[in-house]
Amino acid sequence: MSANSKSGDSYTVTSKGTNDQGNSYDHRVSDSGGHSYHYSNSNGSYYYSNSNGSTYYNSGSGYSNYTSPDGNSRSSYSSSK
Repeated sequence: MSANSKSGDSYTVTSKGTNDQGNSYDHRVSDSGGHSYHYSNSNGSYYYSNSNGSTYYNSGSGYSNYTSPDGNSRSSYSSSK
């Protein structure tokens, strides 16, 4: 399966699966050769581990955290009323 990332680089999902808890993952290879992972959890949270070393976590309930390739981290929380 080919798709486009937010950066516009196309990628191919090379493997995917689901564990006993209902959490799923996929391994992606971009056209430029970078490897990344996407994890989607049964509780609504998800996590990206990108080929450039950055990571992104979203709790699914308002909290998110982005860590850049150089290790700087930025978190945010939003709640809906």
